[in-house]
Amino acid sequence: MKSGRWFAIPVAMTFAMALYAQQGGMAGQNAGGAVSLTAGIVQQYNSVKGNLEKAADAMPEEGYSFKPTPAERDFGGWVGHVAQAQLGSCSRIAGQTPDADTMKMLQGVASGTVASKADLVAALKKSFDVCDTAYNGLTDANAADSVPYFRGSASRISALAGNVAHDNECYGSMAVYLRLKGVVPPSSEGRGGMGGGMRGQGGAGSRGPGL
Repeated sequence: MKSGRWFAIPVAMTFAMALYAQQGGMAGQNAGGAVSLTAGIVQQYNSVKGNLEKAADAMPEEGYSFKPTPAERDFGGWVGHVAQAQLGSCSRIAGQTPDADTMKMLQGVASGTVASKADLVAALKKSFDVCDTAYNGLTDANAADSVPYFRGSASRISALAGNVAHDNECYGSMAVYLRLKGVVPPSSEGRGGMGGGMRGQGGAGSRGPGL
């Protein structure tokens, strides 16, 4: 299963790069049309970062305990999951040690302990601060360097692309929770209200996930 996952990441990266290049929205695109792969990964990270931060802020405090079914994570659990995953992976990539108190709190959330919206948003911000360092340190020259990743290692660019993919998966779930609570997800704001997200599903002029 792991080999399949690592095969899927480069394929997903290639598709995403082609999509952004066609739209002319890729950071690092020069007048001749050449696209910097590393700049594209950073742009995708900044895009999903904005969506996740806005989603965490948009959900009211009482919505943090909301779950569509008993078997699902509640919304706060998703915020905590993103923060925990990013603190773990980005800290290793950036050569830092994750904040122990924050990681302990997030592990508790993963095990079912309730945390406030303020604490979870603060943890999410810490995780993005660490990831900012990791992504800002990505260059064409070091993209293929080996970095610690989960229980093994990976190239720097594939590890950072994997984080973007995971962030987008989590945001996709969080966007559904927002919809169910009557809140328009950040990626659909300005696109025609509660139904405006359909334009983002591969439609002309799409600028990212229209959830």
